[in-house]
Amino acid sequence: MKLKYPPAPTSLTVDELHGVEVADPYRPLEDPHAPETRAWIEAQNQLTFGYLEQISLRETLRQRLNELWNYPRTATFYKRGGRYLSWRNDGLQNQNVLYVQESLDDAPRVLLDPNTLSEDGTVALSNFSVSWDGQYLAYALSQSGSDWLTWRVRRVDTGLDLPDEIHWSKFSSAAWLPDNSGFFYSRYDEPAEGTSYTGANYFQKVYLHKLGRPQDQDVLVYERPDQKEWGFHAFVTRDGRYECLQVWKGTHRENLFFYREFGSDSPFVELVSEFVASFEFVRNQASRFFFKTNLGTTRGRVIVVDLAQEGLEGHRTVVPEREDVLEQVEPAGDALVLAYMHHASHRLEVVGLEGNPRGSLPLPALGTVLELAGEEDDPELFYGFTSFLHPTTYFRHNLATQITQTLFAPPLNFDPSHYETGQVFASSKDGTQVPLFLVHKKGLKLDGQNPTLLYGYGGFNIALTPTFNPGRLVWLEQGGVFAQACLRGGGEYGDEWYRAGTLERKQNVFNDFIACAEWLIQQKYTRPQRLAIQGGSNGGLLVGAAMTQRPELFGVALPAVGVLDMLRFHKFTIGWAWVSDYGSPDHPQQFGYLRAYSPLHNLKPGTRYPATLITTADHDDRVVPAHSFKFAAALQQAQAGPAPTLIRIQTRAGHGLGKPTRMLIEEQADIYAFTLEALTANS
Repeated sequence: MKLKYPPAPTSLTVDELHGVEVADPYRPLEDPHAPETRAWIEAQNQLTFGYLEQISLRETLRQRLNELWNYPRTATFYKRGGRYLSWRNDGLQNQNVLYVQESLDDAPRVLLDPNTLSEDGTVALSNFSVSWDGQYLAYALSQSGSDWLTWRVRRVDTGLDLPDEIHWSKFSSAAWLPDNSGFFYSRYDEPAEGTSYTGANYFQKVYLHKLGRPQDQDVLVYERPDQKEWGFHAFVTRDGRYECLQVWKGTHRENLFFYREFGSDSPFVELVSEFVASFEFVRNQASRFFFKTNLGTTRGRVIVVDLAQEGLEGHRTVVPEREDVLEQVEPAGDALVLAYMHHASHRLEVVGLEGNPRGSLPLPALGTVLELAGEEDDPELFYGFTSFLHPTTYFRHNLATQITQTLFAPPLNFDPSHYETGQVFASSKDGTQVPLFLVHKKGLKLDGQNPTLLYGYGGFNIALTPTFNPGRLVWLEQGGVFAQACLRGGGEYGDEWYRAGTLERKQNVFNDFIACAEWLIQQKYTRPQRLAIQGGSNGGLLVGAAMTQRPELFGVALPAVGVLDMLRFHKFTIGWAWVSDYGSPDHPQQFGYLRAYSPLHNLKPGTRYPATLITTADHDDRVVPAHSFKFAAALQQAQAGPAPTLIRIQTRAGHGLGKPTRMLIEEQADIYAFTLEALTANS
């Protein structure tokens, strides 16, 4: 029986874009605070949670997720000022806790526990930085998943906070001065009373904060009001000699790089003054600067630039481009550690500062290196490793002794020996070979009956590699197949692969995803009625585009916090920055292809769409919930089949960053319960 959906507030809004009239009947839902929107949210949640409560498997899944999530784990590990810091969770804590050790033989002690800062676990530790001497912790808190940060400072030895407090910071780090007396950070101006931040009507500035001083005495270091789309990452080189600015623009990988002598009042020298390539600073030796760059390459190399000589034009290659993608370069002692990506999984190599090979570091299996952390004055290197079936294990490697030791190997209430991971390649519409990871029980019967979850992203040069998610174990235990597609638009094969999924080529991403779905069906892993698709943010756009282009190919669609209105995405918060990947609807030609795949604008009334559970959050200030609200309202109106079309709106939550464990488990239980119920109904 088809559900009765709550009516959405509507208007007669019609925009004329480049001579084309575009109706936007659900425009009122763009205001999340309007009484009619709040009433709609409440009614939708009442319908959704009422439906979910009737699924008998839901509570079983939630209990099992609690068991699987309840294991001790570490999220990061590194060394600063002789002290060791790690981010840990004892199992079901809503937020990870920051610990410190004076030595690896000492028991870790709590330095900062965000779980004590709110009753519901919605205050998250979003960023932190320790001074070079290990005495001070600058830490940034966010509320309800917002990108806005509040910075504070804590003494590492006593755990007591200083009075320092910094507001109106976003997309910023804290870069300590060599004498540990303060740090550089980026912020925006406080909005005038009665106004808010929208679009590109504000711009980022770099300030210097000195400990013990109020924020209104912070010194403006750099601003470019003529370049409102520029953002800044400020830092000081480890030798304390140079003050640097890495300049970013939206989501472009290309960046600028400026420097000057530390403490100087002279203008910054623009070493890289045009957005022609990416230049990621690695380390320096006096005036010799090492960069990871894609200048003149598609898969990355390491160069050295001597500031005292010819500058960028006289750069020299230290590590040349290879067949695999150079994803990360980390200094450690007198060497560089290189993380390469080979068919979307990682390898680690070590080279000297002149590029001479020093061997490779052992990795347990096909998987992903996380949190590679080293310092140029210390031979100790820390790194995590994870895969689909194994939670993150942390290692310490000493480059001087060549000894690797396991620091943390988490226990888990799950036996991975019953499952297997493989990789295949699907042929896309234009013949491009698309990598596809498969995880399932050993001895899987290929009869087309297996419930299968296909996950993808395909954007912003982000590679999808094998990573651990306890929620997916529930899916595997229920006999499901998990498939992860590595699509164009991601970073799996370098710049050419990435650019092949951007702008007017974005349809390639959807074609790749559809090809992976068709491969799973052709090889009899599943059939359309037993196939679910999932993705979040840009991946939510992927799911929305796939289900509107090929609704008959899928049994369930799970778009999360998706970018679903491609004609207005640039008008909200940081949306303007995504034009580098998507293009702009303000441009006549780009408007044409954006409209051609925009999920909201390609819903066709009278179509049988797959069962759909849209997930979003009312405090999402990255991909505003209006995308999901409008898409849900339009989809409910267009749905001609009996499949449920629901939206689950999390309150007091944001884009997903810092979401409490409790909320994660509840959401995952609902998603898997909905999916299994719908796929079973399709059998």
